[in-house]
Amino acid sequence: MDLTLTAETGRATGSRTARRLRADDRVPGVVYGLSREPVAVVVPRAELRRVLTTEAGMNALIDLEIDGHHDLTIVKELQRDPVRRTVNHVDFLRIDRDAPISVEVPIVLVGEAHEVEINQGIVEQLLYALQITSKPSAIPTQLEADISGLEIGRAVRVRDLTLPEGVTTDVDDDEQIAIGSITRAAQEEEPEAEEGEGAEGAEGETAEGAAEGGGAAASDAGDAE
Repeated sequence: MDLTLTAETGRATGSRTARRLRADDRVPGVVYGLSREPVAVVVPRAELRRVLTTEAGMNALIDLEIDGHHDLTIVKELQRDPVRRTVNHVDFLRIDRDAPISVEVPIVLVGEAHEVEINQGIVEQLLYALQITSKPSAIPTQLEADISGLEIGRAVRVRDLTLPEGVTTDVDDDEQIAIGSITRAAQEEEPEAEEGEGAEGAEGETAEGAAEGGGAAASDAGDAE
């Protein structure tokens, strides 16, 4: 379902104007795409937050109303304040409902990696989003990577994902999404175990040496007699 957002046009450009707009809880932006001229717009901050806090996130399909005209758009980029993390500027991309577009979709790990846990390991996620190509109506909200069969030293890769019908990716299918890694604590335990085995071996060798030494001494004593 498309989300509706109303934008105003006719704003003046420049940093001073932008600061005034932000102080008034409005966000400056631009609409571009589909071989049409870019348009400078302003949207209410609360309304922008509303359309971006659905399950679709940044890939939400937004019916942007501008001066009575409607454009189907997605948010292509958000510029945030480096300290407060509030949105300073928003870029809307016009899209064609019937034409494929390229977007990033988040990857979520599902399942329990029992073999990794048994061996005191951890699951490390390396890829958090996948660049896909899809028609706007077929964009998934997320992709699930099953880690239930993961083992130490093994990886779940892009080829292990099940992409919905009509969704493709140009990302190398060998790209790692998550790996099973041994923890530092487990790594530190291994040398201790090896040292213990070495000590036991040394004790055995000492005992054998003593026995052999005792036999040689008795033989020497017999020869003396």
